[in-house]
Amino acid sequence: MPLELRHLRYLLAVAEHGSFTRAAEELHVSQPTLSQQIRQLERTVGVQLLDRTGRAVRLTDAGATFLPYARRALQDLAAAERAVLDVADLSRGSLRLAMTPTFTAYLLGPLAAELHARHPGITLTVEEMTQSRLESALLADAVDLGIAFQSTYLPGVGATDLFTESLCLVVGAAHPHAGRTEPLRVSELAACPLALLSGDFATRAHIDAYFHRHRIEPPIAVEANSISALTEIVRRTGLATVLPDAVTRDHTPLHPVPLAPALPARTVVLLRRDSAYESAAAHAFASLARQWADG
Repeated sequence: MPLELRHLRYLLAVAEHGSFTRAAEELHVSQPTLSQQIRQLERTVGVQLLDRTGRAVRLTDAGATFLPYARRALQDLAAAERAVLDVADLSRGSLRLAMTPTFTAYLLGPLAAELHARHPGITLTVEEMTQSRLESALLADAVDLGIAFQSTYLPGVGATDLFTESLCLVVGAAHPHAGRTEPLRVSELAACPLALLSGDFATRAHIDAYFHRHRIEPPIAVEANSISALTEIVRRTGLATVLPDAVTRDHTPLHPVPLAPALPARTVVLLRRDSAYESAAAHAFASLARQWADG
């Protein structure tokens, strides 16, 4: 009996869930059908791939050896399907983009708008995730491109520098420092109530390290896990925040105030999987990202 792609999908699902029941639910097939298909696969390859004797279903040694090849075959097939559907003139196509949370506040909107204006036939799917998840998603072919900070990457992930991100004090129109152009000494932040990102964000760790280095502890009035929430709070109150100065580009009620010494800048990069097929849509988006950075 020839090996079929559905056999590979079924094996991956059972291996992921460690259960025929949960795998069958995900695949929308009956448990007996799933079990039968897995046995067909085992007869085809001539070895037992799953150990069914325990409470949880586990891969045998042969199954653990076989699984990466099965996963790679399905990834290659998905890439081939995208390549066939990809149209060089960009009249249609798709792009799966992931980015770390900071960039959804100021970068996603302009890039998505420009991509849609130039190539309305391209479908854009966006996911927000941590950098470690983003790199894993690239390697698993779950996304095409990622935007994150320069770092040490997992093997197989390549990076292209886009621009340097600068952080500054961001205030609303009612704040005493609104319109200020000369740098604010960091020591003055000790008396400046702040609204900051929560500790879940890498940006918050970057800010806290800056405060610690300069031995100040500003009063923190609000913590939020949403940059849009922070900008709304700052716009409507006398609180200030510390965010990328680019956040103020399209938020006219928000004013950037440089700090002295300045917070260390961070390099923003475009991430992709090495040796992966890159569609015309991905090329177009990468070009737009570089243009935005240059502008």
